[in-house]
Amino acid sequence: MTDPSAARAASPSLSAIVLVPERVATVRRSLDALAAQDVRDRIELVFVSPAASLELPEYLGEFWGWQHVQIARLDSTSEARAAGIRQARAPVVVLTEDHSFATPGWAAALIEAHHDDWAAVGPAMLNANPATAVSWSNLAIEYGPWLHPAPGGDATHVAGHNASYKRSVLVEYGDALGSMMEAESVLHWDLRRRGHRVAVAPAARIRHENFSRLLPALVVKFNLGRMFAGNRAMGWPIWKRAIYTAGSPALPFIRTRRALGDLRRARSPRSMPVLATTLFSLLAANAAGELVGYALGAGRAMQRLTRHEFDRKIFLTPRDQGLMYPS
Repeated sequence: MTDPSAARAASPSLSAIVLVPERVATVRRSLDALAAQDVRDRIELVFVSPAASLELPEYLGEFWGWQHVQIARLDSTSEARAAGIRQARAPVVVLTEDHSFATPGWAAALIEAHHDDWAAVGPAMLNANPATAVSWSNLAIEYGPWLHPAPGGDATHVAGHNASYKRSVLVEYGDALGSMMEAESVLHWDLRRRGHRVAVAPAARIRHENFSRLLPALVVKFNLGRMFAGNRAMGWPIWKRAIYTAGSPALPFIRTRRALGDLRRARSPRSMPVLATTLFSLLAANAAGELVGYALGAGRAMQRLTRHEFDRKIFLTPRDQGLMYPS
């Protein structure tokens, strides 16, 4: 289904891929942030959902246009995003999350960056719920190199689930696009292997809402590790899998130090000893997942992660719930 009024210009500059599990209300906060962009009339919204119809907010008329890509079920966010990318009408596509909120100027910065020949451009990341060490630790583990203030320009990989891409580069993957997007760092490394360039645009900033309860965060980190390692090791010989499996237990020690450096650069207000303990716990769970992923493959990690992707309210502390979901 496509908005019949989406014809204010020949084509949009940017297509935002918006996953909707059932109701648009679940992504309303991120949509509000998109609606606040000063170049919203150059943005196409691509809603990907198993719902037969969507109840859309009135302000959608301020965008270039929108379309609804219906899928059979939303049990893989990567396959859902691939379905939206294939139908997008802009030369540049950007991934969105219901718990990531674009700051003013984000869209204009991405559009400007893609005037260069970058295949992928990522944002700088801010903390949307900065009250706890668990939140800061999760943000550092997932997005440490890109925490604001982030260095701009050439990068080996950029912030997954929030990155933008030249659509023509992604559709070259054909039916393999969904699996390539399961662990976006692997996709970024493959783009570079193919001769493309990847960059960070510091002026494109995202406020990211993070898990602030420890137990759910440990479960997610395990599954993220397993999915990453399983996808990275596809096609590897057994000896290489064995080496990486054996090396996985060292990762928490290496990555805790690196993440603490990222948090110092971002001037996290939390105590460093508390952050170090929390980081090590989460990274140990992540390393355990990588060990299993290298040894046995990704398994059903993507399906388990998809269940955690939406309705983050239940994974927040009561204080964060009150701040992020005011009654």
